[in-house]
This record gives sequence, C-alpha cells and structure tokens, in this order.
Amino acid sequence: MQNQFLSAIEQICEEKGISKDMVIEAIQAAIIAAYKKDFGGKEQEVRVELNPDSGEPTIFVTKEVVESVEDGLIQISLANAKKLKKTHVIGDMIEFKEDNKEFGRVAADAAKQALVQRIREAEREVVFSEFSGKEGLIINSTVQRFESGNVFVDLGKATGVMFPSDQIPNEKYYPAQKIKVFVVRVEQTNRGPQIVVSRTHPDMVRRLFELEVPEIANNSVEIAGIAREAGARTKIAVKSNVPGVDPVGTFVGGRGTRVQAVMGELGEEKIDIIAFSEEPKEYIVNALSPTKVISVKLDKENKKAVVKVPEDQLSLAIGKSGQNVRLAAKLTEWNIDIAGADDAGVESTAKEIDPEPQPTRTADLEDAIIAASNETSEVKEDKPTDKASKTKTESKKDTKEVVEKEEALEDSEDK
Repeated sequence: MQNQFLSAIEQICEEKGISKDMVIEAIQAAIIAAYKKDFGGKEQEVRVELNPDSGEPTIFVTKEVVESVEDGLIQISLANAKKLKKTHVIGDMIEFKEDNKEFGRVAADAAKQALVQRIREAEREVVFSEFSGKEGLIINSTVQRFESGNVFVDLGKATGVMFPSDQIPNEKYYPAQKIKVFVVRVEQTNRGPQIVVSRTHPDMVRRLFELEVPEIANNSVEIAGIAREAGARTKIAVKSNVPGVDPVGTFVGGRGTRVQAVMGELGEEKIDIIAFSEEPKEYIVNALSPTKVISVKLDKENKKAVVKVPEDQLSLAIGKSGQNVRLAAKLTEWNIDIAGADDAGVESTAKEIDPEPQPTRTADLEDAIIAASNETSEVKEDKPTDKASKTKTESKKDTKEVVEKEEALEDSEDK
C-alpha cells in the first residue's frame, strides 16, 4: 500500500509538474468531499490527515457547543461536551475523530471529481506562476494550430495565443514551425491562465538585441528608445555609458552580423540604428537619418519641430507613406513637420554653373569690338567693284588714316 500510494503521487507530480504537497492537499480535499456526500453536509467543518507511509486517511469533524442542539452534524449539546471535558462552555468548537468509513459509489465519484478538479487548479496555478514571471521576455515556441485568425503556440507546459494584431503582417505561419515570441501578459481566467504572446511588440526588438549584444548585459551600451512598425521598419536609439565606446557600431556588429541576426528573426524587417542625444535638435536630426537636414526650429511649449531639408531629399525625409518621419516623431516624442527649402543650395550651385561676370572696362570693350569686326570681315576677291577699297583686316592705325583721307576727299569735292 505504501509503495503504491507514494508511486501514484510521484507520477502525478511528474506528469502535471506540481509539487507533492499540492497532490496531498488535493487528495485530502477529495476525501472531505466524499465524507460530506455520504455522512455529513456542506456546512460541516471537516479535516483530513493522511498517513505519509500508508496513505491511510484520518477524518476529524468540528462541532459547536450549544445549549440546545438543532443540527447534530455541526452542533453538540453542552451536557455532552462536558462529558468530554468539564471546562467546555457554550460557543466552544470541539474536534471529533471519526472512524474511517467505507464510502459508496456516489461518494467515490465525488471524491474523484474533487481530486481531478484540485489537481487541475494546482496545475493552472503552477503554470500561471511560472509564466507570469516571464512577462516581457522572449521564449521559444512551436506553432500548434489556427483558430479564427488567432495562432496558438506550444510553450511547453502551456499554450499561448497570438492575436492578429500581434502577428507580423505578411508573415506566414504553419504547424510545427519554430518561432520566437514575446510574452505580453499572463491572465488568470476561468478556463485557466491565458498567455498572450506577440511578434509585433517593440520590446521584442529590445530582447533580441540583448541576445546578440553582450555589452548590454554589463551596461556598456543601452537602448534609449524604440519606434517600430512591425514587418516594415524599426528605429532604435542607442547610447554608450563608457567613454570611447561607439554605441552604433556595437549594435551593428562586425560586418553587420548583429543587426542582421535580429533582422533575420523578424523577417528581414529594416532596422535603423541611430545615436541618442540629450540635445533635441541633434536627436531629431539623427532620427531622420539618412536625410540631410538644413535646419531645425523647435517650439518647446508645444513640443513641435519644423525641419528644413533640401528639396531633393524631401521624399526621403518623409519616407514611404510618411513612415520615416512618423517613426522619427515616435522615437523622439516630438511632433515633426518636414519643410522643403527651395533656396537651399541655389546660390552655391549657381556660382558653380554660371560664375559671376567681372566688370568690363571701356577700352577693353572697344578692342573687343574691333577684334570681332576684323575676325568676321573677309576680303572678297574675283568680284570687281566701282570703288577701290582696302581689306578690313588692317590695324587700328590704318583704319584711322582711311577715315581721315575720306573726310579730306569729301571736302575737296564740296569746294
């Protein structure tokens, strides 16, 4: 009897993952339920002790001392109580040892049901205690089944549920698939603990980097903020607590191995790693990376920032469907407006394309006109004319002499 009793308890403990004390309490509760079913009532106060060697139960019933007995199951008269002990008075509670009795089939069924119920409650309590301590952590799981858009995953001793809002868009799940999930919360319900898991929670990125970056554990570097749109893009701000340590390089890793490992776990989700800064302007500029920022104007009262960027980088700053500026605003906790600068870089660009002309002197202008006239004029040969003329390739001195001769000739003709 001893070996059978102890082996049965050990088997239950191993299968259900509960302690020996919990199993013994469940057995005691089952015996109490059977006793009340056959020999007592619901109002009775019954206690059971189990022999640790044989498993033999001892039943104790408690009754109240009264002047006149109305219910013999829970009351005892003062006269009978004094027979047991003369010092008893009205209102005392006396515990009696009942002889062990054979239970009927109905009582045995009640005992079985009570035993199963208590063991199930104990099992749920163990699961709740274990997983409530894992809230905010990443655990390995196996996809189990699908139901109404929800994905149920096997967590070992329990089953977790991943609602549609906690699933990465366009990520496909299939039975027996191994995935990492983030434990969002553990709730105790009438049907047992409900474990809600997620793959879209921002802190999942944090936990994945903690697995890849050992420097986080010794507090050399840390993640100052995370803004995430699961399945598309994530921005994280990192900072160093040790002089000389590059936080961005630490998170990226050699040849990008660390960040690529995290991206691979999230379905190639893009991750921007930026340097955190206590200065809002610098922080905003970093958050909008890789956009080149011209200026940042802050309205601290309304916590609003107007950022000017070159016109050709306006779309890059805003991002697809406003994603880049939206994540930057979420990360910095500033309301960011992007403004294009039409005159940004125009002056310097104009100088490179069309340098500013230098002022021209009058003498130089005359020389230029004469030179141009000489270069474009040609002597026309083989075509006789009524008047002789000289070529127009003469120098400035020859041109002056010709003009003077023509003026003298005109004067003589007039006379």
